[in-house]
Amino acid sequence: MNLKRVVVTGIGALTPIGNTAEEFWNGLANGVSGAAPITRFDASLFKTQFACEIKNLDVEQFMDRKEARKMDPFTQYAMIAVDEAMADSGLDLEKINKARAGVIWGSGIGGLKTFQDEVTEFSKGDGTPRFNPFFIPKMIADISAGFISIKYGFRGPNFVTVSACASATNALIDAFNYIRLGKADIFISGGSEAAVTEAGIGGFNAMKALSQRNDSPTTASRPFDKDRDGFVLGEGAGALILEEYEHAIARGAKIYAELVGGGMTADAYHITAPHPDGLGASSVMEITLADAGLKPEDIDYINVHGTSTPLGDVGETKAIQKIFGEHAYKLNISSTKSMTGHLLGAAGAVEAIASIFAMNHSLIPPTINHFTDDEAFDPGLNLTFNTAQKREVNYVMSNTFGFGGHNCSVIFKKYN
Repeated sequence: MNLKRVVVTGIGALTPIGNTAEEFWNGLANGVSGAAPITRFDASLFKTQFACEIKNLDVEQFMDRKEARKMDPFTQYAMIAVDEAMADSGLDLEKINKARAGVIWGSGIGGLKTFQDEVTEFSKGDGTPRFNPFFIPKMIADISAGFISIKYGFRGPNFVTVSACASATNALIDAFNYIRLGKADIFISGGSEAAVTEAGIGGFNAMKALSQRNDSPTTASRPFDKDRDGFVLGEGAGALILEEYEHAIARGAKIYAELVGGGMTADAYHITAPHPDGLGASSVMEITLADAGLKPEDIDYINVHGTSTPLGDVGETKAIQKIFGEHAYKLNISSTKSMTGHLLGAAGAVEAIASIFAMNHSLIPPTINHFTDDEAFDPGLNLTFNTAQKREVNYVMSNTFGFGGHNCSVIFKKYN
């Protein structure tokens, strides 16, 4: 069958380095770190006392207080990013077929703060079960897609993908497939996460996943650096409007990029550690290239998963060298997590947006905080250290990998 073409017609972002898509891109282009001491709670007794929090956000500027109280922050973040993306898309809700418009969102954890707060309050009581009637609806990960569909009246496929840190990319791929198979015209897709809580920091600390560079938060996320010691937890949301090409053309939409390929694989190796040879990472990139009908040498830039962990960064670069061969040395590679921190289930969405902007601005955002070379990485690779680099980009690949061995990758094409 002839597959439909899929394009991006709207973008919205709420991130630790900018509360709009434009602010987010400006932060990336200028190498800004979003890391700072935690303000959400007293973190003085935690091994990690900093994170990449959203800053200067007044939720009530975007929604009624009564409505906001029905939502965990991860859903609030989703609604704010989607509002921007929908406005950006120029979609006229009176003129589209809402039965062919859906929502596929991603979140790795969902309502962690809600769960933590409700259980904490219960434990302080006398055992009498007193819970907020919104406890379950606020907590469950799928509620974000539900709220989005209710607001815009989208009656097509509606669900949330949960594949840890690959969740948002998983969501984009699912939406991409529905559209190109002719089952829908429009999707709101992306992801959100709000895990900067006592439980989030404490849980990741317990598994030794987070950086503990409390004396210098802004330099703590340092992918590919010899002294990297774990990732920095982030929060936020990224939203993309995916639309069938002819549908977008018919309404005169502006088009940011074309989504041309997506792939998903599993490491089938370990619950948290990546395969040491990057087996799942290499296979997902190979599958994604094939899905897009491209050769390795067609790709100009890879926005890597690049979390700043000792094992993960090495496995991903090994995988890139395996799949791209000699072309690996002609690529630009960078990890924008060096600036945003790791947004977990939202990472794939904000990094897809970063990839699209890099393509449209002909500028590769840097991997900041590189101080010491690590012999584990081939010095011939261009990891775009510390400063953005000008480059014409026609095809960009974005990788995301998650606990459980989930691997997702997408490729965007420059739209002319």
